[in-house]
Amino acid sequence: MTSLAHADRAMDISTAPLLSIRDLTKHFPIRSGLLQRVTGAVKAVDGVSFDIAPGETLALVGESGCGKTTTGRAILRLVEPTSGSIVFKGTDVRALRGESLRRMRRYMQIVFQDPYGSLNPRMTIGAAIREGLIVHQLAEGRAADQRVAQLLDEVGLRADYAERYPHEFSGGQRQRVGIARALAVEPSFIVCDEPVSALDVSVQAQVVNLLRDLQRDRGLAYLFIAHDLAVVAHMADRVAVMYLGRIVELASRRALFANPLMPYTQALLSAVPVPDPTSTRKRILLPGEPPSPANPPSGCVFHPRCPHPLKDEACARIVPPLEEKASGHFVACIKQPSTLVSTPVSTLPSADTT
Repeated sequence: MTSLAHADRAMDISTAPLLSIRDLTKHFPIRSGLLQRVTGAVKAVDGVSFDIAPGETLALVGESGCGKTTTGRAILRLVEPTSGSIVFKGTDVRALRGESLRRMRRYMQIVFQDPYGSLNPRMTIGAAIREGLIVHQLAEGRAADQRVAQLLDEVGLRADYAERYPHEFSGGQRQRVGIARALAVEPSFIVCDEPVSALDVSVQAQVVNLLRDLQRDRGLAYLFIAHDLAVVAHMADRVAVMYLGRIVELASRRALFANPLMPYTQALLSAVPVPDPTSTRKRILLPGEPPSPANPPSGCVFHPRCPHPLKDEACARIVPPLEEKASGHFVACIKQPSTLVSTPVSTLPSADTT
């Protein structure tokens, strides 16, 4: 069995990851008492490791509160990580300060979940897109105006919309503006923080297709944070499943949907609606509620809710590492030997799309 930390040992320059995350943690202190002393910590992200290759989409999925958004923000240092390594294009992002960090952020952008709250209501959308060009000294004056018009056209909006304000647009249009703003500084990596979850279903497909087209044309790499597995099946190259601040399974999209090994992943996939009235697939119901990240269980964080038939007291004592159980398929479960193949959960119809 191979640990994720050694999975890239044979990488050469041509296959080196664009972004490499190792043991990333973010703990928020809990303060109490008159003196507001630290009495504990919320372990929002607790030892996350993964790589993203140039032009790749890695989807990060899991229940609300599992640490997906905090992971994305910590990578960009919108929240300061507690510990861990963030290497982007060979540069240690955590070592950067001031001007050097600002220059690096040109290449690492984010599309926020809420298209209503992510735009300044007092700025025209043209000014919002132009701001990055000015800050990074990429264009000014007429050149900046032309660049804004080009970006609006690229995301499917008219150039004359640049003089309008955010309240004049629908949610889907605002999210397109957010995408244009992220693209303005020519990034190579974008954190997509649930970019379609706040949109109507009819608009979600348009935005997902736009993101895929932009990735193809620009060679972008995405960290695609989502909870909708049907969208993930259409968008991702690989999928990382998070539970209580940790990654519990990491595999290619095809392998994960066809043969999930982690019991938590199997339960997630069983909850996805299948448009087939004759389907006999059974829903896996997990007992209880997710534990508090301020007081996570010992051993495997999933063991209090795990339906695995071989679960025993070792699951409560041993913290399972994220290990390679099959080629490129990493699982954090001591009850999953490398030779074990689980009973497949019904594959989503879109899981085989390219």
